[in-house]
Amino acid sequence: MADFERKDKYAMADLLAIMKLLRSPDGCPWDREQNHHSIRKNFIEETYEAVEAIDNEDSALLLEELGDVLLQVVFHAQIESDAGGFDFDAVCDGICKKLIVRHPHVFGDLKVSSGDEVLKNWEQIKNDVKGVQTATETLKNVPKVQPALMRAQKISHRAAKAGVTFVDANAAAQKLAEDVRSLTQNLTAEDVSAQLGRVLFDCAHVARLLSVDAEQALGKTSDRFIGVFSRLEEENHLTEGKSSLLDEF
Repeated sequence: MADFERKDKYAMADLLAIMKLLRSPDGCPWDREQNHHSIRKNFIEETYEAVEAIDNEDSALLLEELGDVLLQVVFHAQIESDAGGFDFDAVCDGICKKLIVRHPHVFGDLKVSSGDEVLKNWEQIKNDVKGVQTATETLKNVPKVQPALMRAQKISHRAAKAGVTFVDANAAAQKLAEDVRSLTQNLTAEDVSAQLGRVLFDCAHVARLLSVDAEQALGKTSDRFIGVFSRLEEENHLTEGKSSLLDEF
């Protein structure tokens, strides 16, 4: 485009201008065709890639992936703006106001003594703003699109705040053991899926009471499984029907 100024270094205003151009009649056909739903999965994928860069402590990759996440925010804002809805400035305005309201110890006179107190106040302010009045509503507000194990642990955490919890991790582990026994004794039952779900939910309870992130724990175990699998394959120990991998793992 003759009227687009190329620079050695770009800023936020340039990204907004580029996205507006891409969505314009003179821009990119693919970008113009997109809507919130068509690029929904892209948002999820880019976020996971940024998280992986954090886990790998790869600063250079994180720089790139944060740009991809920011692109998704700008893309959705431009789609909405094109439809006569909100724009990127409205997104910035909303999050700025939220941060000010939820940090009364910084922007107001409230005194806090710890990070835990800050989080407690944050949750209370959040519930007040959203008009949440019951403990059930806090559970329902956990997004269903979250990974199931992550969602289960967050639901367990919010239920515990309302007093619905096990005495300790041992009690939760005992319930897990009971449900595992029930599952193994009823593998052909019609409700085996529900029984397996209870076992997984029990795991979320145990993880919470042990202050373990269940999602991360399962992720690390999956990585370990891949490592053992790879070693056995390199040693030519993978044969049809062979279960030693699972036994060793």
